[in-house]
Amino acid sequence: MHHARQHAETRIRERRHRLAHEAARLMAEGGIRDYHQAKLKAAERLGIVDDASLPRNREIEDALREYQRLFQGDAQLAGLRARREAALRALEFFRPFDARLVGPVLDGTADANAPVALQLYSDDADAVARFLDEHAIPSESRSRRVRLDRERSGEFPVWVFSAEDLSFDLTVLPETALRQAPLSLVDEKPMPRASLSQLRALLAADEIEGYESAAD
Repeated sequence: MHHARQHAETRIRERRHRLAHEAARLMAEGGIRDYHQAKLKAAERLGIVDDASLPRNREIEDALREYQRLFQGDAQLAGLRARREAALRALEFFRPFDARLVGPVLDGTADANAPVALQLYSDDADAVARFLDEHAIPSESRSRRVRLDRERSGEFPVWVFSAEDLSFDLTVLPETALRQAPLSLVDEKPMPRASLSQLRALLAADEIEGYESAAD
């Protein structure tokens, strides 16, 4: 009985591993940005219908990093660097809203389809729209459901625009959300965020790492 249970657990682990890597491939090659969508599509492609075999989002993110390192290498790193530098200029520009960088550009999994995602904080729902208008930046309005914490979630305004041949995605949250980060869709923990000074430090660290790699 014990042996049979071990065998079943091993099979589930193997399926989770295969699914995580297939979901990562779909995200890297197909431009799918949603972890849940990627894992369901991977399960469909591999013919796996067992819910216990579905990988966690964090497993997919780890597999995505591995895929990008193995198959996209320098091109992905160059694109990531360009997006982080553009994010730095955007954080400077949106400084009146205490802007923070979030998402794949911050965590390092950004690909050629990834927008530069920022969170802006204001209790005036129209302030960001006015700011964009004042600077003659054409944008589209959308909305996004964000979990502020375990008890509270809501629909919040999103503004999307293009600049420097990149897409920018701005989520406008109440000022109280600046004190406590909203929950991540990846693991439901407080979302990693970077301020202007933190992103500057990250870019400086990337540069040092790049020099050391080139010297090896």
